[in-house]
Amino acid sequence: MPMLKVVEQRGRPADSEKLTLNIGFVDLGQIDLLVQEAFYANRSDFIRTAIRNQLQTHAEVVRQTVLRKSIALGLRHYTRADLEAAVAAGERLQIHVLGLASIAPDVSAELAAAAIDSVLVLGTFQASAEVKAALADRLR
Repeated sequence: MPMLKVVEQRGRPADSEKLTLNIGFVDLGQIDLLVQEAFYANRSDFIRTAIRNQLQTHAEVVRQTVLRKSIALGLRHYTRADLEAAVAAGERLQIHVLGLASIAPDVSAELAAAAIDSVLVLGTFQASAEVKAALADRLR
């Protein structure tokens, strides 16, 4: 049975995530055959294409779920000013994102804890280690 895990990258924020995939020998051999026959440039090209095809197949389900759950689709970046404005207005943010949610590096753990009520990210959540620790009990 294939296993998939997300590997967190260090350093500068990437525009994609690296995945590690365990796949059966027969399936891998078939992928290699398609690469050898020039259907795909390499294994990664095959896997990215397969993922895109499956996402396209299920696009309507994703669209309906995003609407039903009020999830922001794509990239959402929260600045220190965004969080300070929420605190000043007496509001607490509910961050619900399908894609990438990021919190600016100059946001302190204290400000994040005061401004953010919950975090649900289907994809990647980028924030400093201190902010992630401060929000650990609010991450779903």
